[in-house]
Amino acid sequence: MIFASLFFLYFFLPLNLLLYYVVFRRPQYRNLVLILFSLFFYAWGEPVWIILLIFSSCIDYLHGRFIQRHRGTPLARLGVASSLVLNLGILFLFKYSGFFVSSLNAVLHLSLPVPGFRLPVGISFYTFQTISYVVDVYRGDVEAEDSYLGYLMYLSLYFQLVAGPIVRYKTVASEISSRRVTMEDFSDGLTRLAIGLAKKVMLANTAGQIASRYLDGDLSALSVAGAWFGALLYTLQIYFDFSGYSDMAIGLGRMFGFHFDENFNYPYLSKSVTEFWRRWHISLGSFFRDYLYIPLGGNRRHWFGNLFIVWFCTGLWHGASWNFVFWGLFYGLLIILEKAFLGRILEKLPALFSHLYLIAVVIFGWVLFYFTDISRLLAYLRTMVGLTGAPLWDLGLQVNFSNNIFWLIAAVAGCFPILPALSRWMSKRRGLDTLRYFGRLVFTPAMLLVSTAMLVGQSYNPFLYYRF
Repeated sequence: MIFASLFFLYFFLPLNLLLYYVVFRRPQYRNLVLILFSLFFYAWGEPVWIILLIFSSCIDYLHGRFIQRHRGTPLARLGVASSLVLNLGILFLFKYSGFFVSSLNAVLHLSLPVPGFRLPVGISFYTFQTISYVVDVYRGDVEAEDSYLGYLMYLSLYFQLVAGPIVRYKTVASEISSRRVTMEDFSDGLTRLAIGLAKKVMLANTAGQIASRYLDGDLSALSVAGAWFGALLYTLQIYFDFSGYSDMAIGLGRMFGFHFDENFNYPYLSKSVTEFWRRWHISLGSFFRDYLYIPLGGNRRHWFGNLFIVWFCTGLWHGASWNFVFWGLFYGLLIILEKAFLGRILEKLPALFSHLYLIAVVIFGWVLFYFTDISRLLAYLRTMVGLTGAPLWDLGLQVNFSNNIFWLIAAVAGCFPILPALSRWMSKRRGLDTLRYFGRLVFTPAMLLVSTAMLVGQSYNPFLYYRF
Protein backbone atom coordinates (compact mmCIF):
# COMPACT_ATOMS: atom_id res chain seq x y z
CA MET A 1 0.00 0.00 0.00
CA ILE A 2 1.21 3.51 -0.75
CA PHE A 3 0.06 6.87 0.57
CA ALA A 4 -0.70 8.16 -2.92
CA SER A 5 -3.55 5.72 -3.53
CA LEU A 6 -7.29 6.15 -3.40
CA PHE A 7 -7.70 3.18 -1.05
CA PHE A 8 -5.30 4.70 1.49
CA LEU A 9 -6.67 8.24 1.25
CA TYR A 10 -10.38 7.48 1.29
CA PHE A 11 -10.69 4.22 3.22
CA PHE A 12 -7.63 3.23 5.25
CA LEU A 13 -6.78 6.66 6.71
CA PRO A 14 -10.37 7.78 7.48
CA LEU A 15 -11.09 4.43 9.18
CA ASN A 16 -7.87 4.75 11.19
CA LEU A 17 -8.79 8.28 12.28
CA LEU A 18 -12.33 7.21 13.18
CA LEU A 19 -11.22 4.34 15.37
CA TYR A 20 -8.37 6.33 16.88
CA TYR A 21 -10.28 9.48 17.84
CA VAL A 22 -13.90 8.38 18.17
CA VAL A 23 -14.10 4.73 19.17
CA PHE A 24 -10.99 4.25 21.29
CA ARG A 25 -10.05 7.19 23.48
CA ARG A 26 -7.71 5.67 26.06
CA PRO A 27 -3.99 5.99 25.21
CA GLN A 28 -3.28 2.26 25.46
CA TYR A 29 -6.15 1.45 23.10
CA ARG A 30 -5.05 4.13 20.66
CA ASN A 31 -1.55 2.66 20.58
CA LEU A 32 -3.03 -0.74 19.85
CA VAL A 33 -5.09 0.75 17.01
CA LEU A 34 -1.92 2.22 15.47
CA ILE A 35 -0.07 -1.09 15.81
CA LEU A 36 -2.85 -3.07 14.14
CA PHE A 37 -3.24 -0.57 11.30
CA SER A 38 0.52 -0.43 10.83
CA LEU A 39 0.83 -4.20 10.60
CA PHE A 40 -2.09 -4.33 8.17
CA PHE A 41 -0.48 -1.57 6.10
CA TYR A 42 2.79 -3.52 5.97
CA ALA A 43 1.04 -6.81 5.21
CA TRP A 44 -0.89 -5.31 2.29
CA GLY A 45 1.88 -6.18 -0.13
CA GLU A 46 3.87 -8.96 1.57
CA PRO A 47 2.14 -10.53 4.61
CA VAL A 48 4.96 -12.99 5.29
CA TRP A 49 7.44 -10.23 6.17
CA ILE A 50 5.40 -9.23 9.23
CA ILE A 51 7.13 -12.17 10.91
CA LEU A 52 10.53 -10.61 10.24
CA LEU A 53 9.40 -7.18 11.46
CA ILE A 54 8.00 -8.61 14.69
CA PHE A 55 11.13 -10.73 15.17
CA SER A 56 13.32 -7.61 14.82
CA SER A 57 11.16 -5.73 17.30
CA CYS A 58 11.34 -8.60 19.81
CA ILE A 59 15.10 -9.06 19.71
CA ASP A 60 15.86 -5.37 20.05
CA TYR A 61 13.27 -4.73 22.72
CA LEU A 62 15.00 -7.46 24.72
CA HIS A 63 18.44 -6.15 23.80
CA GLY A 64 17.47 -2.69 24.99
CA ARG A 65 16.27 -4.00 28.37
CA PHE A 66 19.39 -6.15 28.73
CA ILE A 67 21.77 -3.30 27.86
CA GLN A 68 20.10 -0.90 30.28
CA ARG A 69 20.26 -3.47 33.07
CA HIS A 70 24.00 -3.96 32.50
CA ARG A 71 24.91 -0.45 31.35
CA GLY A 72 28.55 0.39 32.04
CA THR A 73 29.67 -3.24 32.08
CA PRO A 74 31.17 -5.55 29.42
CA LEU A 75 27.78 -7.28 29.20
CA ALA A 76 26.28 -4.08 27.79
CA ARG A 77 28.89 -4.01 25.03
CA LEU A 78 28.15 -7.66 24.36
CA GLY A 79 24.46 -6.77 24.03
CA VAL A 80 25.23 -4.07 21.45
CA ALA A 81 27.47 -6.46 19.51
CA SER A 82 24.77 -9.13 19.55
CA SER A 83 22.15 -6.69 18.28
CA LEU A 84 24.41 -5.44 15.48
CA VAL A 85 25.30 -8.95 14.35
CA LEU A 86 21.65 -10.03 14.27
CA ASN A 87 20.28 -6.90 12.58
CA LEU A 88 23.05 -6.44 10.05
CA GLY A 89 23.14 -10.19 9.45
CA ILE A 90 19.42 -10.21 8.58
CA LEU A 91 19.89 -7.16 6.35
CA PHE A 92 22.85 -8.77 4.59
CA LEU A 93 21.01 -12.05 4.09
CA PHE A 94 17.96 -10.54 2.44
CA LYS A 95 19.47 -7.55 0.66
CA TYR A 96 23.10 -8.32 -0.15
CA SER A 97 23.70 -12.08 -0.17
CA GLY A 98 22.71 -12.44 -3.83
CA PHE A 99 24.86 -9.47 -4.85
CA PHE A 100 27.83 -10.76 -2.84
CA VAL A 101 27.68 -14.28 -4.31
CA SER A 102 27.17 -12.95 -7.87
CA SER A 103 30.19 -10.66 -7.51
CA LEU A 104 32.23 -13.51 -6.07
CA ASN A 105 31.28 -15.74 -8.99
CA ALA A 106 32.24 -13.03 -11.48
CA VAL A 107 35.61 -12.23 -9.90
CA LEU A 108 36.73 -15.80 -9.08
CA HIS A 109 34.96 -17.51 -12.00
CA LEU A 110 32.92 -19.69 -9.67
CA SER A 111 29.46 -21.19 -10.05
CA LEU A 112 28.10 -20.82 -6.52
CA PRO A 113 24.28 -20.83 -6.29
CA VAL A 114 22.97 -17.28 -5.99
CA PRO A 115 20.40 -16.72 -3.22
CA GLY A 116 17.10 -15.43 -4.55
CA PHE A 117 15.51 -13.75 -1.54
CA ARG A 118 12.87 -11.11 -2.16
CA LEU A 119 13.71 -7.87 -0.41
CA PRO A 120 11.33 -7.16 2.52
CA VAL A 121 9.87 -3.69 2.03
CA GLY A 122 11.43 -1.05 4.27
CA ILE A 123 14.01 -3.39 5.87
CA SER A 124 16.83 -0.85 5.38
CA PHE A 125 14.84 1.84 7.21
CA TYR A 126 13.55 -0.11 10.19
CA THR A 127 16.90 -1.89 10.64
CA PHE A 128 18.63 1.47 11.04
CA GLN A 129 15.91 2.63 13.44
CA THR A 130 16.33 -0.35 15.70
CA ILE A 131 20.14 -0.07 15.60
CA SER A 132 19.94 3.61 16.61
CA TYR A 133 17.66 2.64 19.52
CA VAL A 134 20.02 -0.01 20.88
CA VAL A 135 23.10 2.19 20.56
CA ASP A 136 21.33 5.17 22.18
CA VAL A 137 20.30 2.99 25.12
CA TYR A 138 23.91 1.82 25.46
CA ARG A 139 25.18 5.41 25.37
CA GLY A 140 22.63 6.48 27.98
CA ASP A 141 20.98 8.94 25.61
CA VAL A 142 17.58 7.30 26.20
CA GLU A 143 16.03 4.90 28.66
CA ALA A 144 14.97 1.54 27.31
CA GLU A 145 11.27 1.28 26.46
CA ASP A 146 9.36 -0.50 29.25
CA SER A 147 6.48 -1.73 27.12
CA TYR A 148 7.03 -4.15 24.24
CA LEU A 149 3.88 -2.82 22.56
CA GLY A 150 5.27 0.69 22.85
CA TYR A 151 8.48 -0.39 21.14
CA LEU A 152 6.60 -2.33 18.47
CA MET A 153 4.53 0.77 17.74
CA TYR A 154 7.67 2.91 17.46
CA LEU A 155 9.25 0.50 14.97
CA SER A 156 6.14 -0.33 12.95
CA LEU A 157 4.35 3.05 12.61
CA TYR A 158 3.12 2.98 9.04
CA PHE A 159 3.82 6.70 8.59
CA GLN A 160 7.55 6.00 8.24
CA LEU A 161 7.85 2.20 8.19
CA VAL A 162 8.51 1.44 4.54
CA ALA A 163 10.38 4.49 3.22
CA GLY A 164 11.49 6.60 6.15
CA PRO A 165 12.40 9.05 7.42
CA ILE A 166 14.63 7.17 9.88
CA VAL A 167 12.99 8.25 13.15
CA ARG A 168 15.15 7.93 16.24
CA TYR A 169 13.53 6.66 19.40
CA LYS A 170 14.57 9.71 21.42
CA THR A 171 12.64 11.93 18.98
CA VAL A 172 9.31 10.30 19.88
CA ALA A 173 10.04 8.59 23.22
CA SER A 174 7.79 10.87 25.26
CA GLU A 175 5.01 10.66 22.65
CA ILE A 176 4.79 6.87 22.66
CA SER A 177 3.11 6.78 26.06
CA SER A 178 1.56 10.25 26.15
CA ARG A 179 0.70 12.60 23.33
CA ARG A 180 -1.87 15.30 22.74
CA VAL A 181 -3.11 16.47 19.36
CA THR A 182 -4.28 20.06 19.04
CA MET A 183 -6.42 21.37 16.21
CA GLU A 184 -3.37 23.28 14.99
CA ASP A 185 -1.33 20.06 14.95
CA PHE A 186 -4.01 18.22 13.02
CA SER A 187 -4.50 21.10 10.58
CA ASP A 188 -0.74 21.45 9.99
CA GLY A 189 -0.46 17.70 9.51
CA LEU A 190 -3.30 17.60 6.99
CA THR A 191 -1.79 20.50 5.02
CA ARG A 192 1.62 18.80 5.03
CA LEU A 193 -0.02 15.57 3.81
CA ALA A 194 -1.72 17.47 0.97
CA ILE A 195 1.53 19.18 -0.04
CA GLY A 196 3.41 15.88 -0.06
CA LEU A 197 0.66 14.21 -2.06
CA ALA A 198 0.70 17.04 -4.62
CA LYS A 199 4.50 16.75 -4.92
CA LYS A 200 4.16 13.06 -5.59
CA VAL A 201 1.17 13.03 -7.93
CA MET A 202 1.49 16.32 -9.81
CA LEU A 203 5.26 16.63 -10.03
CA ALA A 204 7.10 13.34 -9.39
CA ASN A 205 4.79 11.12 -11.43
CA THR A 206 4.73 13.52 -14.37
CA ALA A 207 8.53 13.89 -14.29
CA GLY A 208 8.93 10.11 -14.18
CA GLN A 209 6.63 9.49 -17.11
CA ILE A 210 8.54 11.92 -19.33
CA ALA A 211 11.98 10.89 -18.04
CA SER A 212 11.39 7.21 -18.84
CA ARG A 213 11.16 8.06 -22.56
CA TYR A 214 14.81 9.13 -22.42
CA LEU A 215 16.27 6.91 -19.70
CA ASP A 216 14.56 3.67 -20.76
CA GLY A 217 14.31 4.29 -24.51
CA ASP A 218 16.63 3.58 -27.39
CA LEU A 219 19.91 5.26 -26.40
CA SER A 220 21.17 5.23 -29.98
CA ALA A 221 18.39 7.66 -30.91
CA LEU A 222 19.17 10.00 -28.01
CA SER A 223 20.59 13.48 -28.55
CA VAL A 224 23.02 15.14 -26.15
CA ALA A 225 20.39 17.63 -24.99
CA GLY A 226 17.86 14.78 -24.73
CA ALA A 227 20.19 12.86 -22.42
CA TRP A 228 20.58 15.91 -20.18
CA PHE A 229 16.83 16.58 -20.27
CA GLY A 230 16.04 13.02 -19.21
CA ALA A 231 18.58 13.24 -16.38
CA LEU A 232 17.13 16.60 -15.28
CA LEU A 233 13.63 15.14 -15.18
CA TYR A 234 14.82 12.21 -13.07
CA THR A 235 16.56 14.73 -10.79
CA LEU A 236 13.16 16.38 -10.27
CA GLN A 237 11.31 13.07 -9.99
CA ILE A 238 13.45 11.59 -7.23
CA TYR A 239 13.36 14.80 -5.20
CA PHE A 240 9.60 15.27 -5.37
CA ASP A 241 8.97 11.55 -4.91
CA PHE A 242 11.07 11.15 -1.78
CA SER A 243 10.52 14.59 -0.24
CA GLY A 244 6.81 14.21 -1.01
CA TYR A 245 6.75 10.89 0.83
CA SER A 246 8.63 12.46 3.76
CA ASP A 247 6.13 15.35 3.82
CA MET A 248 3.26 12.88 3.95
CA ALA A 249 4.96 10.85 6.69
CA ILE A 250 5.60 13.97 8.78
CA GLY A 251 2.05 15.20 8.17
CA LEU A 252 0.49 11.88 9.15
CA GLY A 253 2.62 11.82 12.28
CA ARG A 254 1.36 15.27 13.25
CA MET A 255 -2.24 14.14 12.74
CA PHE A 256 -1.67 11.42 15.36
CA GLY A 257 0.45 13.46 17.76
CA PHE A 258 4.00 12.56 16.64
CA HIS A 259 6.54 15.23 15.74
CA PHE A 260 9.16 13.84 13.35
CA ASP A 261 12.25 15.79 12.36
CA GLU A 262 12.54 17.29 8.88
CA ASN A 263 14.11 15.06 6.24
CA PHE A 264 14.64 17.56 3.40
CA ASN A 265 15.59 21.22 3.38
CA TYR A 266 15.48 22.33 -0.26
CA PRO A 267 18.71 20.50 -1.20
CA TYR A 268 18.90 21.83 -4.77
CA LEU A 269 19.61 25.30 -3.38
CA SER A 270 23.00 24.07 -2.14
CA LYS A 271 26.32 25.48 -3.33
CA SER A 272 28.47 22.46 -2.51
CA VAL A 273 28.12 18.70 -2.18
CA THR A 274 28.80 18.98 1.56
CA GLU A 275 25.86 21.37 1.93
CA PHE A 276 23.69 19.21 -0.32
CA TRP A 277 24.10 16.23 2.00
CA ARG A 278 23.15 18.34 4.99
CA ARG A 279 19.87 19.08 3.23
CA TRP A 280 19.09 15.79 1.43
CA HIS A 281 17.73 12.75 3.32
CA ILE A 282 18.81 14.35 6.59
CA SER A 283 17.85 11.35 8.72
CA LEU A 284 20.15 9.01 6.76
CA GLY A 285 23.06 11.45 6.72
CA SER A 286 22.79 12.07 10.46
CA PHE A 287 22.59 8.30 11.10
CA PHE A 288 25.86 7.62 9.30
CA ARG A 289 27.47 10.63 10.99
CA ASP A 290 26.47 9.66 14.53
CA TYR A 291 26.70 5.87 14.34
CA LEU A 292 29.55 5.30 11.89
CA TYR A 293 31.66 8.38 11.04
CA ILE A 294 32.13 9.71 14.58
CA PRO A 295 32.72 6.26 16.16
CA LEU A 296 35.37 5.60 13.48
CA GLY A 297 37.18 8.75 14.57
CA GLY A 298 35.36 11.47 12.66
CA ASN A 299 37.58 14.43 11.86
CA ARG A 300 40.00 13.63 14.68
CA ARG A 301 41.90 10.84 12.96
CA HIS A 302 41.96 9.10 9.58
CA TRP A 303 39.17 11.35 8.28
CA PHE A 304 39.99 10.42 4.69
CA GLY A 305 39.47 6.70 5.34
CA ASN A 306 36.45 7.37 7.54
CA LEU A 307 34.73 9.29 4.75
CA PHE A 308 35.56 6.54 2.27
CA ILE A 309 33.95 3.91 4.52
CA VAL A 310 30.89 6.07 5.20
CA TRP A 311 30.23 6.80 1.54
CA PHE A 312 30.85 3.23 0.46
CA CYS A 313 28.22 2.18 3.02
CA THR A 314 25.88 5.02 1.99
CA GLY A 315 25.95 3.85 -1.61
CA LEU A 316 25.55 0.19 -0.70
CA TRP A 317 22.67 1.00 1.67
CA HIS A 318 20.66 2.25 -1.29
CA GLY A 319 20.88 -0.98 -3.22
CA ALA A 320 22.77 -4.21 -3.87
CA SER A 321 24.29 -3.12 -7.17
CA TRP A 322 27.65 -1.70 -8.22
CA ASN A 323 26.12 1.49 -9.60
CA PHE A 324 24.99 2.42 -6.07
CA VAL A 325 28.52 1.80 -4.78
CA PHE A 326 29.94 4.02 -7.55
CA TRP A 327 27.32 6.65 -6.73
CA GLY A 328 28.29 6.66 -3.06
CA LEU A 329 32.02 6.77 -3.77
CA PHE A 330 31.45 9.55 -6.32
CA TYR A 331 29.94 11.75 -3.60
CA GLY A 332 32.54 10.60 -1.08
CA LEU A 333 35.36 11.67 -3.40
CA LEU A 334 33.78 15.08 -3.98
CA ILE A 335 33.29 15.65 -0.25
CA ILE A 336 36.94 14.66 0.38
CA LEU A 337 38.04 17.15 -2.30
CA GLU A 338 35.82 19.87 -0.83
CA LYS A 339 37.21 19.20 2.62
CA ALA A 340 40.79 19.26 1.31
CA PHE A 341 40.71 22.37 -0.92
CA LEU A 342 37.70 22.58 -3.27
CA GLY A 343 35.37 23.94 -0.58
CA ARG A 344 37.58 27.01 -0.09
CA ILE A 345 37.55 27.65 -3.83
CA LEU A 346 33.77 27.36 -4.00
CA GLU A 347 33.37 29.84 -1.14
CA LYS A 348 35.31 32.45 -3.10
CA LEU A 349 33.33 31.98 -6.31
CA PRO A 350 30.11 33.92 -7.01
CA ALA A 351 27.12 32.02 -5.62
CA LEU A 352 25.75 31.37 -9.12
CA PHE A 353 28.85 29.41 -10.19
CA SER A 354 28.92 27.36 -6.98
CA HIS A 355 25.26 26.57 -7.44
CA LEU A 356 25.72 25.54 -11.08
CA TYR A 357 28.60 23.27 -10.01
CA LEU A 358 26.33 21.56 -7.50
CA ILE A 359 23.45 21.10 -9.96
CA ALA A 360 25.75 19.60 -12.62
CA VAL A 361 27.25 17.22 -10.05
CA VAL A 362 23.84 16.16 -8.75
CA ILE A 363 22.41 15.50 -12.24
CA PHE A 364 25.47 13.42 -13.11
CA GLY A 365 25.12 11.59 -9.79
CA TRP A 366 21.48 10.69 -10.38
CA VAL A 367 22.45 9.08 -13.69
CA LEU A 368 24.86 6.84 -11.75
CA PHE A 369 22.03 6.13 -9.33
CA TYR A 370 19.45 5.27 -11.99
CA PHE A 371 21.16 2.65 -14.15
CA THR A 372 21.89 -0.71 -12.54
CA ASP A 373 23.06 -1.98 -15.96
CA ILE A 374 26.65 -0.71 -16.10
CA SER A 375 26.94 -0.95 -19.89
CA ARG A 376 23.76 1.11 -20.32
CA LEU A 377 25.03 3.57 -17.69
CA LEU A 378 28.28 4.11 -19.59
CA ALA A 379 26.42 4.50 -22.89
CA TYR A 380 24.14 7.16 -21.37
CA LEU A 381 27.08 9.05 -19.85
CA ARG A 382 28.94 8.97 -23.18
CA THR A 383 25.89 10.50 -24.84
CA MET A 384 25.68 13.23 -22.19
CA VAL A 385 29.27 14.32 -22.86
CA GLY A 386 28.96 14.01 -26.65
CA LEU A 387 31.24 11.01 -27.23
CA THR A 388 28.78 8.92 -29.27
CA GLY A 389 28.36 11.22 -32.25
CA ALA A 390 24.76 11.93 -31.24
CA PRO A 391 23.23 15.22 -32.43
CA LEU A 392 23.09 18.07 -29.95
CA TRP A 393 19.30 18.51 -30.31
CA ASP A 394 16.36 16.62 -31.76
CA LEU A 395 12.81 17.43 -32.81
CA GLY A 396 11.22 15.06 -30.27
CA LEU A 397 12.96 16.88 -27.42
CA GLN A 398 11.74 20.22 -28.76
CA VAL A 399 8.15 18.93 -28.81
CA ASN A 400 8.38 17.45 -25.30
CA PHE A 401 9.98 20.60 -23.94
CA SER A 402 7.37 22.89 -25.54
CA ASN A 403 4.45 20.73 -24.38
CA ASN A 404 5.66 20.66 -20.78
CA ILE A 405 7.24 24.09 -20.37
CA PHE A 406 4.68 25.37 -17.83
CA TRP A 407 4.84 22.15 -15.82
CA LEU A 408 8.65 22.38 -15.87
CA ILE A 409 8.56 25.97 -14.57
CA ALA A 410 6.24 24.88 -11.76
CA ALA A 411 8.49 21.92 -10.90
CA VAL A 412 11.63 24.06 -10.75
CA ALA A 413 9.77 26.62 -8.63
CA GLY A 414 8.82 23.76 -6.28
CA CYS A 415 12.51 23.30 -5.48
CA PHE A 416 12.52 26.75 -3.83
CA PRO A 417 10.93 27.61 -0.44
CA ILE A 418 8.32 29.90 -2.00
CA LEU A 419 5.28 28.77 0.02
CA PRO A 420 7.05 28.90 3.43
CA ALA A 421 8.45 32.33 2.62
CA LEU A 422 5.01 33.59 1.57
CA SER A 423 3.45 32.17 4.73
CA ARG A 424 6.06 33.86 6.95
CA TRP A 425 5.65 37.15 5.11
CA MET A 426 1.87 37.09 5.55
CA SER A 427 2.12 36.13 9.23
CA LYS A 428 4.17 39.26 9.97
CA ARG A 429 1.69 41.70 8.45
CA ARG A 430 -1.46 42.87 10.13
CA GLY A 431 -4.57 41.91 8.27
CA LEU A 432 -2.84 39.26 6.18
CA ASP A 433 -2.56 36.66 8.94
CA THR A 434 -6.28 35.91 8.74
CA LEU A 435 -5.97 35.68 4.96
CA ARG A 436 -3.16 33.15 5.43
CA TYR A 437 -5.42 30.86 7.47
CA PHE A 438 -8.25 31.32 4.98
CA GLY A 439 -5.84 30.44 2.19
CA ARG A 440 -4.95 27.22 3.96
CA LEU A 441 -8.65 26.30 4.20
CA VAL A 442 -8.84 26.61 0.42
CA PHE A 443 -5.35 25.33 -0.46
CA THR A 444 -5.46 22.01 1.41
CA PRO A 445 -8.77 20.71 -0.04
CA ALA A 446 -7.77 21.99 -3.48
CA MET A 447 -4.49 20.02 -3.40
CA LEU A 448 -6.33 16.91 -2.23
CA LEU A 449 -9.01 17.22 -4.90
CA VAL A 450 -6.60 17.87 -7.77
CA SER A 451 -4.31 15.04 -6.64
CA THR A 452 -7.29 12.70 -6.35
CA ALA A 453 -8.46 13.59 -9.85
CA MET A 454 -5.00 12.87 -11.21
CA LEU A 455 -4.75 9.57 -9.32
CA VAL A 456 -7.98 8.38 -10.92
CA GLY A 457 -6.45 8.68 -14.37
CA GLN A 458 -2.83 7.68 -13.63
CA SER A 459 -1.36 4.23 -14.11
CA TYR A 460 2.22 5.38 -13.38
CA ASN A 461 2.49 5.77 -9.59
CA PRO A 462 5.63 4.18 -8.12
CA PHE A 463 7.37 5.19 -4.91
CA LEU A 464 11.06 5.08 -5.78
CA TYR A 465 12.40 4.59 -2.26
CA TYR A 466 10.17 1.59 -1.50
CA ARG A 467 12.82 -0.65 -3.06
CA PHE A 468 15.44 0.44 -0.53
